[in-house]
Amino acid sequence: MQYTFNWAIIFSGEYGRWFLDGLATTLEMSGISIVLALVLGTFLTVLRLSRITPLVWFAVSYIEFFRNTPLMVQIFFWYFGSDPILPGFFKAWLYRQNIEFATAIIALSTYTAAFIAEELRSGILSIPKTQLEASRATGLSFLQAMAYVILPQAFRIIIPPLISQFLNLIKNSSLAMTIGVMELTYMARQVEAHTFHGFEAFTVSTLIYLSLSLLVSFLITQYNRRFLRIGSAR
Repeated sequence: MQYTFNWAIIFSGEYGRWFLDGLATTLEMSGISIVLALVLGTFLTVLRLSRITPLVWFAVSYIEFFRNTPLMVQIFFWYFGSDPILPGFFKAWLYRQNIEFATAIIALSTYTAAFIAEELRSGILSIPKTQLEASRATGLSFLQAMAYVILPQAFRIIIPPLISQFLNLIKNSSLAMTIGVMELTYMARQVEAHTFHGFEAFTVSTLIYLSLSLLVSFLITQYNRRFLRIGSAR
């Protein structure tokens, strides 16, 4: 029996709205996770570069653990296995939320933060040590020197790898379907189950992911070029 393509059904009425709802969930989940991962990754970098041994070992252990375990396993751990170790107040807050959505954000953020921390550390190490020493000599504390002098330069250096981490997070968000988050891939699967047109459904979702990746890459690259142009003009 020959397969008959039917692209119209994918975009018609209810199924078209499913794709839009899935896209909205993907964007919301990815946006929140990117912000949290950037904050956590920066915090881990500062801990690792501090001279307090317990903090250094904590940061190193965190980074190595999360970078070397599969994201799928981490998602399942946070969703199925973390209940016995989470504080009571945090569990109470978690269960008042959309627990699948919140769990996916936690997993994506903690996982991506480990990679961002390593990228940021590389950026900081490429900056001459004399800048940190000069900052400390002017009376700034270690945290102040990092916040006002070192980190702004490091973020400019790591823009390309940072874009890659953001794009990886957006693509990794598709794994949230395994715990029932109704994001883009989940909705494509639902459309396929209702229409039996899997080729069309997953082609559309693939093109949407591709468009998102290209758009994010373009916007960040344009911002970086403009930022560098303004900096050179000064």
